[in-house]
Amino acid sequence: MQDGTSTRFICETPGIRLDAAVAEKVGCSRSHAQNLIEDGLVTVNGAEVFKAGQKLKNADVVDVFDPAPKELSLEPQDIPIDIIWQGDDFAVVNKPQGMVVHPAPGAYDGTLVNALLYRLDSLSGINGVVRPGIVHRLDKDTSGLLVVAKNDFAHTSLQKQIAEKSAKRYYYALVDGTVEKDCGEIRNFLARSVTDRKKYAVSRDGRLAITLYNVVKRYCGYTLVEYELKTGRTHQIRVHSRYIGHPVVGDKTYGGSNKFGLQGQLLHAYKLVLTHPRSGEEMTFTAPLPDYFEKVLESLKPMNGQK
Repeated sequence: MQDGTSTRFICETPGIRLDAAVAEKVGCSRSHAQNLIEDGLVTVNGAEVFKAGQKLKNADVVDVFDPAPKELSLEPQDIPIDIIWQGDDFAVVNKPQGMVVHPAPGAYDGTLVNALLYRLDSLSGINGVVRPGIVHRLDKDTSGLLVVAKNDFAHTSLQKQIAEKSAKRYYYALVDGTVEKDCGEIRNFLARSVTDRKKYAVSRDGRLAITLYNVVKRYCGYTLVEYELKTGRTHQIRVHSRYIGHPVVGDKTYGGSNKFGLQGQLLHAYKLVLTHPRSGEEMTFTAPLPDYFEKVLESLKPMNGQK
């Protein structure tokens, strides 16, 4: 049997959200409770429930299984990475497509964390031994900028900036089809898909997700779009792109086309704006599009004579 802890409780507060009740009774954060629910590790009256926002009724019996964390031995690895800036408190890295950010099932080495342990003299410990220094993440096949904290003071500041939306994150994506509006906002709620647990989908019971977009250039059959994240949900841009009918090119998970022999989606975190944790200085970092992204754009025909 899998190691972990099991908790059973009976609801005595009718109308309370499932995630709030689990967090209170198990003694964990709301986000951890939501992850347990999304992973099918919570039952209500014996039935699996995947909706964190489900309201409990009086005397509902809730069972929670919290797996024990896997013991991982993280080793520094001499993996080349593009560190575009580094100071005493944090570093900014341009992650390549195909690299996993931190160890997880199926990817216990060769990750960005393994490379950081080798390249940097220190990393914050707030996220534990598996994710040292990691303030925010990018999907494996998304390239671009990540900020990495070198101490806990910087980590707390940078994490707060992201949570309060004072830090700004911008992406370029090539999407299928012609995006008609020049700009707009996509606002809805995202949760893990109930039909495919590896995917996310729009759901009234999910977490608020807000993405702003601006059309950069229209091509015949494609559009280059700039996205700005106002929240940072898993797969947010990819799900939102599909939601508006224009999935990211190369994104096989969410229906993007792939006529260019791509190894992943054409999604690149190209700009990051944040405030230095100690000096208060606003700092802007940029990373150019990867060569494979540029080559695809060069092969496309601009729409209506655009240059």
